[in-house]
Amino acid sequence: MRILYNSKDSAHKLPFGTLTEGQTCSICIHIPASCLTRKVSLVLLREDKTPYRTVSMTCKGEDGLYEMYTCDFSIEDCALYFYYFFITTQNERFSLYREGYDQTNMEVGELWQLSVVPSDFHVPRDYQGALMYQIFPDRFYQSGVCDTTGKLEPFFIHADKHELPCYLPDATGEVLNCDFYGGNLRGILEKLDYLGELGVRVIYLNPIFKAYSNHRYDTADYRVIDELLGSEEDLVALCDAAHARGMRVILDGVFSHTGSNSRYFDKNGVFGEGAYHCPDSPYRSWYDFKSWPHDYTSWWGIETLPCVNEMDESYLNFIIEDEDSVLAHWVRAGVDGFRFDVADELPDAFIAAFRKRLKALKPDALLLGEVWEDASNKISYGERRRYFTGGELDSVMNYPFRNAIIEYVCGRDDGTFLAQTVMTIAENYPREVLLSLMNMLSTHDTPRILSMLSPDELPMEKSACAGYRMEDGARYEAEARLLVATFLQFVLPGMPCIFYGDEIGTEGMGDPFCRSYFDWDRVENNELRKFFLQMSEMREAHDALKYGDVCAECRGDGIVVIERRLGEKLCRATVNMGRVAMLKLESEAIFTQKTLCAPYNHVTMDTYGFVLEEIECN
Repeated sequence: MRILYNSKDSAHKLPFGTLTEGQTCSICIHIPASCLTRKVSLVLLREDKTPYRTVSMTCKGEDGLYEMYTCDFSIEDCALYFYYFFITTQNERFSLYREGYDQTNMEVGELWQLSVVPSDFHVPRDYQGALMYQIFPDRFYQSGVCDTTGKLEPFFIHADKHELPCYLPDATGEVLNCDFYGGNLRGILEKLDYLGELGVRVIYLNPIFKAYSNHRYDTADYRVIDELLGSEEDLVALCDAAHARGMRVILDGVFSHTGSNSRYFDKNGVFGEGAYHCPDSPYRSWYDFKSWPHDYTSWWGIETLPCVNEMDESYLNFIIEDEDSVLAHWVRAGVDGFRFDVADELPDAFIAAFRKRLKALKPDALLLGEVWEDASNKISYGERRRYFTGGELDSVMNYPFRNAIIEYVCGRDDGTFLAQTVMTIAENYPREVLLSLMNMLSTHDTPRILSMLSPDELPMEKSACAGYRMEDGARYEAEARLLVATFLQFVLPGMPCIFYGDEIGTEGMGDPFCRSYFDWDRVENNELRKFFLQMSEMREAHDALKYGDVCAECRGDGIVVIERRLGEKLCRATVNMGRVAMLKLESEAIFTQKTLCAPYNHVTMDTYGFVLEEIECN
């Protein structure tokens, strides 16, 4: 008989998931009576796996063939901890570890994880469960004529918005990223009614500050809106109009590096006083010159992206602390928060200082980080990050959910990996963070989700990716898979995030082909868009889908059940990617893919599909 302990089961651990400082945690381990157990201890380790504390456990009686050993404890210091059990029996002494997802094993295995987070850490409720929409500003919608005065050169604007983004290197072998389509802030403002119809509550904009490139992750001036996008007045007008509709606007904050062609570095000699040309530049201390001026630290070795010393006093004051710092300036202009580009490369102290000033200026602002892995135990550059235990980030990008959904709907997972991923993240993240996760299926850094769901083998070479479009049969299957993926995105905890154009079935492989211009000709009578509208209405109608606790379970044969419980309300989503009949419903279904999405009736309940039920809990 195996010793039983499952940290996700309330019979073994209360409360579920993370603790707050000083909160009591109860642990119960079930040991076969035949072991003749004499002593059991819970061994707590610090995040570096060194000993922290040992807690004695007491036998509280028997349950059939098992003895139940329990303990209560609390931890005052906010940090990441790990634990295992040390057991002494009549005949032996051994350590007990986790094996796999929910099993135990003697002497060999993994540690259980336990995070203790600040008791005063909270995420603004308006973001929890809200629908987010990500916009690559140059590629969404153009209003009026582009004013190119002051735009960094060289650049050109596509005459035909259906043209592919440029991807070929020039004569010197460089990909210049200097082609634009003319999308601007006024264009986004004109389409707010479109976003409102979708149910969007949070608009996330990729970088909008003055920069040379079309992606604008090479900031040239943090205090100026890029000329092709408009003016500061346009941003204020956009924020005001969004707020009037109950929407929030968050910006991309690129603070680990600047552009080489910038006011601060000025390698091209455009601005004057830049660190590259002036040894006494006011920005000199921002950069790490190994040998001035030619040898400097750059982001991933890309010379056009020189890294900054984020903890340099001058830089900290400029970005965060000054009365009219970059942060303060744009919050006062109406911005509601920031998404940190490459959060793993920003020091914890920088993030903490940024959050403190942001919340002082606007308590209900959002601070979101780009993290590709489980953010609760992330190690970056040899240091364990404190995104949650330090109360630093309100939310992170949720790549674990995205990856698990893709594996499941493409048939490479029977649902086990999906369910276990959901519950692992739910256990490891503070509850309010879980409800505010950026749950995206595609972004500016990934292929479009529809392309990812193709049943055909995807191209790998850049030239083959350019303009790649599925044949009708493959697209038919990919759209069917997209329905299931989107349903999962909207029933799981967090903020479902639509990457602009995904709702109308935009295809595109990796950068830059995932960044094409929004095809407004495909909006009217678009069946996929109708489905997204229905998903938004479904979520808005049921608070349990926005704020409820989650339980995910694989039932076998490709069937996954996800329950969201809020008080006496329970929403149960059953998803079938196998080839067996859908489970019998326990109550009247309030949403089924078969009846709701008639244009996709080739996806039937006896192949793959989904259903949502609302159940009253007595």
